Amino acid sequence: MKIKSVLVLGLGKVGSLVGTLLHKTGFKVTGADIYAKDGLPFPAITTDMSNMESIEQKLKGFDAVISCLPYNYNIDVATVAHKLGVHYFDLTEDVPTTKAIIEMSKNANTVMAPQCGLAPGFIAIVGAALASNFTKIRSIKLRVGALPQHPTGLLGYAFNWSPEGVVNEYLNDCEVIEGGQHKWVSPMEWIEQLFIHGIQLEAFTTSGGLGTMCETYLGKVDNLDYKSIRYPGHVKQMNFFFHELLMREDRKRAGEILTNAKPAVNDDVVYVHASAEGFQDKQLFRDEFVKAYYPVTIDGKKWRAISWTTAASACAIIEMVNNGSLPDKGFIKQEDIGLNDFLKTKNGRLYSGEEHGAN
Repeated sequence: MKIKSVLVLGLGKVGSLVGTLLHKTGFKVTGADIYAKDGLPFPAITTDMSNMESIEQKLKGFDAVISCLPYNYNIDVATVAHKLGVHYFDLTEDVPTTKAIIEMSKNANTVMAPQCGLAPGFIAIVGAALASNFTKIRSIKLRVGALPQHPTGLLGYAFNWSPEGVVNEYLNDCEVIEGGQHKWVSPMEWIEQLFIHGIQLEAFTTSGGLGTMCETYLGKVDNLDYKSIRYPGHVKQMNFFFHELLMREDRKRAGEILTNAKPAVNDDVVYVHASAEGFQDKQLFRDEFVKAYYPVTIDGKKWRAISWTTAASACAIIEMVNNGSLPDKGFIKQEDIGLNDFLKTKNGRLYSGEEHGAN
């Protein structure tokens, strides 16, 4: 089924850009949010996001829906989309949510594609592209960080992303492949130092960033892991906050405290550091994809790096389903998406600064 019309649920910093990019790509877009939204290039309606009967009525007649809502809404939205035969996309990093959607996809006649953002999402596409160049893969290491360009304080952080999502990433167990074995390990561990463009950073285990890659690469790679990138010293402070002060026992309150202390900033940067090691023609080799992405201006409006990298990834995948370079039904694994095909889309080319008036 071709995609002509898309309903975008949630019109925050990411959702409003998702709608804008899809509109500019030529889709008929309608946005929906609990609050009225003005100044968008597409129509927007208000609706109670917790009322799935209302969502179902509004979704009828659309070809696709993309949820830009907090992860806890997504199973309900996916259930409604599955019932109506509407293509479903989301940005979730939550592992149980994704597993529930995978189960739905087994008898779906349309696409069920969670995890279409940055991490999980784009980082898996990059990791799979690097791994494809090896006859035997020793390791795949994926690291992503959305950070302020000008950090202050001991945390060196700003909450430009969902506080619920960040808290979950810091507290939920993390999937890895270690020594060829699928394992679950604790978050905020396996701390390492790395440098990007001469800037010293640290990385540590967080939950959800691998999406379905452990399932895909089990038996094919010795070691696979995902880590979040932060400025040095961050993980020590967060371990103190969550574990020594016992804030892990009240996730909602923890998110409120952190976002009050470290609110969003406009001058952010997204670091992507992916690598694969293995053998190419019997020679041991390491291949890397290392980038720093900054805010861009689209149609005269400045968008944060975390907003456009997340939104562009999701929109590119919707383009690929529509143009036939991805299947039009069933579950789509991010690592099955070709990087070159992704970067050829109108929205994927944003990663090269080539489309939508980005600069």
